[in-house]
Amino acid sequence: MNNDWPLIMAIDTASNCSSVALTRGSVLGGQVLASLSLNSNVTHSRRLLAAIDWLLTETAIDWPVIAGLAVSLGPGSFTGLRIGMATVKGLATAIDKPLLGVSTLDALAMQCPGDRLICAVLDARKKEVYCCFYKCDQQGVPRRVSPIQVLSPQQLVQDISEPVLFVGDAVILYGDIWQDILGTYFVSAPRTLHYPCASALGLLAGEKLLQGQFLDPATAVPLYVRASDAELSLGTAGI
Repeated sequence: MNNDWPLIMAIDTASNCSSVALTRGSVLGGQVLASLSLNSNVTHSRRLLAAIDWLLTETAIDWPVIAGLAVSLGPGSFTGLRIGMATVKGLATAIDKPLLGVSTLDALAMQCPGDRLICAVLDARKKEVYCCFYKCDQQGVPRRVSPIQVLSPQQLVQDISEPVLFVGDAVILYGDIWQDILGTYFVSAPRTLHYPCASALGLLAGEKLLQGQFLDPATAVPLYVRASDAELSLGTAGI
């Protein structure tokens, strides 16, 4: 492990679980220095900054040595994504460090290396799921093999003809349905992996940092995939 590799502060608020992590390097040979996840009914805005402060205190790391800040772009909870994006934008601007964005589904898939096709799925409400399929490359890193979509649980699996490893909180809601439809083609990741993790996010962001793939804090927005209820209401009203 190269101690000169860049340090990343990563934040994920795409689900009910607030997750923050400090990572060094990227997906190949990188290291997770510290990680904290909290899954409760307390809002992200009330616990996120305290979690970041705790992580820095416990690792004795100061802001000047952090090379970049990473945020989960989504898809996921609209409110959670907005809180995470606003927080990281503010921090990146305050300490003048690069802003990095990673798909929530990419981070979920990152937790599940192997030979099987991987399907990362998050609850999208309204009886739909956010989803994307992945296959591991020659270095064992899951890479997208489909677009990110929002579909009904039944639409998602209608064309599956091989074993697929499903990971994400939608498995908790719709796993029984997929099991009935797919039989032995349905494989669930361990329940401990069904929530997005900032440590996987940080390592993927380290890859983007090394490639110079930065976001502009002035224009960066979450990846919602579909319009919010408020936007749909405005559209219906013709505004």
